[in-house]
Amino acid sequence: MQDILEAIMAVEGSDQPERELAAIAGLPVPESYRGVVVRADETRMFDGLATRDKDPRKALHVQEVPTPELAPGEALVAVMASAINYNTVWTSIFEPLSTFKFLQRYGRQSELTRRHDLPYHVVGSDAAGVVLRTGPGVTRWKAGDEVVAHCLSVELEDAAGHDDTMLDPQQRIWGFETNFGGLAELAVVKANQLMPKPRHLSWEEAASPGLVNSTAYRQLVSHHGANMKQGDVVLIWGASGGLGGYATQMALNGGAIPVCVVSSPDKAELCRKMGAELVIDRSEATGEGYRFWRDEQTQDPDEWRRFGERIRELTGGDDPDIVFEHPGRETFGASVYVAKRGGTVVTCASTSGFQHQYDNRYLWMHLKRIVGSHFANYREAWEANRLVSLGRIHPTVSKTYALEQTGQAAYEVHRNAHQGKVGVRCLAPSDGLGVRDRELRSRHEDAINRFRGH
Repeated sequence: MQDILEAIMAVEGSDQPERELAAIAGLPVPESYRGVVVRADETRMFDGLATRDKDPRKALHVQEVPTPELAPGEALVAVMASAINYNTVWTSIFEPLSTFKFLQRYGRQSELTRRHDLPYHVVGSDAAGVVLRTGPGVTRWKAGDEVVAHCLSVELEDAAGHDDTMLDPQQRIWGFETNFGGLAELAVVKANQLMPKPRHLSWEEAASPGLVNSTAYRQLVSHHGANMKQGDVVLIWGASGGLGGYATQMALNGGAIPVCVVSSPDKAELCRKMGAELVIDRSEATGEGYRFWRDEQTQDPDEWRRFGERIRELTGGDDPDIVFEHPGRETFGASVYVAKRGGTVVTCASTSGFQHQYDNRYLWMHLKRIVGSHFANYREAWEANRLVSLGRIHPTVSKTYALEQTGQAAYEVHRNAHQGKVGVRCLAPSDGLGVRDRELRSRHEDAINRFRGH
């Protein structure tokens, strides 16, 4: 691994690294590498504990694992940096179920997929790095290419996937429903997961948008999601978070009017730094501490109404055309209520709980729609990454950790003690490496760094 890292570091400062990095094809592939894993023999370690009390630091381990053989259509990537997503939190606390069930199911598909069914799971669904090797049949990418990886792993052997790959019955989220994920020194991806690394970003910055930026693009912009248009009022829950931070930028970049909902003055300030003008701070300190549940079983429609009135006050009387929903159980009843007549609630993730309750009268009688959205297809991920490469959408990295500290990074995301995205340096020895286009970076330096230190 040291030889590979030295070869990548040797082009640091170059604005044309491609020719020099091509020599990486001549380096031997290590027989093993360090990866962040959960272990099959520890899946019951949190039995009896409430979700909040389950500690990712106890379940995520950095260990040496064998390097798998490449299958046709795959690539081996030297991972310079990755990032924490909520699916890594779910994996680490074994909720809503152990991911080893996903690996076992995938392993039964073929002799090649059997590689994934192991007593350990290398996790992580983001990565930025350098291609080391490609498997048979790969022509678009070569050793030495600087890349980022999106997390859709799909077989594309079923006709259902050829209009929208997210409808393929064999689509999976890499590093969550497959093995050999991005929180590691090496990662195995399908070639159609790869995209060009934005040249003006460092490794940790380039790694951070992948999952959440693509998810936000499909939810808001794509015709598979809300099909957002200029002038739409978009209510965004958790608007400074890992997913919401990109939704806020997508809304602003697309000419929509975001109404940003956050839980602290610091998060409200971050939304304003992104350019949002309409912000609702739900923290008790502001007096707007909306409590949508009276108790564990009963929601409070009066709070829905109070929340809707506040939105109208901010917008000059308009209800949201689109509600960008991802907290789930805690907020879903309010989301359905406040969406405008004929409006759309587009939903994913459900980080506060998967069982949603809402008053259907406000859906059916007001002709609203609920649209389920899950990650993005390759085209959507590519377009979302292109917006980052053009400097239209910016990374939201607030802090980074070394690979050995991944458990702490996941713990902070689990406890919502973070802003934006939390990055992880895998092979990269420090932040700030890998920038190739300094001119473009200089034009956007403030926006790139606005989440830093929060």
